[in-house]
Amino acid sequence: MLKRKLALAIISAACLAFVATSASAQASRTWVSGVGDDANPCSRTAPCKTFAGAISKTAVGGEIDVLDPGGFGAVTITKAITIDGGGGQVASTLVSGTNGIVVAAGPSDIVTLRNLRINGLGTGVNGIQFQSGVALHVENCTIFGFTQNAINIALGSASSTQVDIVDTVVTNSGGGISAKTTGAGNVFVAVQRSSMKQNSSFGFKADGTGGGSGTIYTNVSDSLAAGNGTGLWAASGAVGTVAIILTRSSVVNNTTNGLLSDQSVSGSAFILASNSEITQNGTGLKSLNLGGLYTYKNNAVDGNFVTNGAFTNQLTPE
Repeated sequence: MLKRKLALAIISAACLAFVATSASAQASRTWVSGVGDDANPCSRTAPCKTFAGAISKTAVGGEIDVLDPGGFGAVTITKAITIDGGGGQVASTLVSGTNGIVVAAGPSDIVTLRNLRINGLGTGVNGIQFQSGVALHVENCTIFGFTQNAINIALGSASSTQVDIVDTVVTNSGGGISAKTTGAGNVFVAVQRSSMKQNSSFGFKADGTGGGSGTIYTNVSDSLAAGNGTGLWAASGAVGTVAIILTRSSVVNNTTNGLLSDQSVSGSAFILASNSEITQNGTGLKSLNLGGLYTYKNNAVDGNFVTNGAFTNQLTPE
């Protein structure tokens, strides 16, 4: 009996030591390089080759940094982490026929993607696929060449989720930025100082057709939507509300519509614009099935090729 207890104690101690060793083996900061090797520990002097190789060696809440130019491959993120490509945007993710970066993190995890170029080579599916996590920050990134969306927000959480997209370009893809949920949690998206251009379907779409009851609430400020099929598109679902607040931005040269509010099913959809330019689009303002188009009466809507259209409601600013 004593021998058995002693054996169990030794096994337990060994397991604890293994867990401690595994945890300590993960660094709070790791590095990748164009001439690195994923067999390395991902230190500054012995960097890894890919983001996928570095992420398993990076602690929760840690950071992967880029030392020099290179293509660092697709990666799936399942924990809180920051990936920073460096101030010169030397870090690229090149993918063909798949998603570039998939974020499938835990319910309290925050993921930051900064200073990255994500290239779908014309056959990639989505540049960034955000499936779960409490928050995603996309900062100073350029995302292009994807058959579906440059940034695809496809959530199903019962809790609220925040997405911030700052100083970022999404271009030359099927869609620019799409936000959709199948869950009850609200989705808050902020797009600031960013460009959504030359995407065949839309620059930004708040899409309520996922079946979720949560509100999709978007704020687009100091940004550009140009050369897309539709510039900004709010599409209602069966329940919930989709809303886009547009401030100090330009919606120009979009082939079909500048602003489109589509309330085709029983949910609510609206776009509120202020201090913005909507010009040289096919149709400037389009409302389908009583979709709301609200204005603070301080926008420039003129020179659209088919028709300028009209706002459905005029609000008085405070």
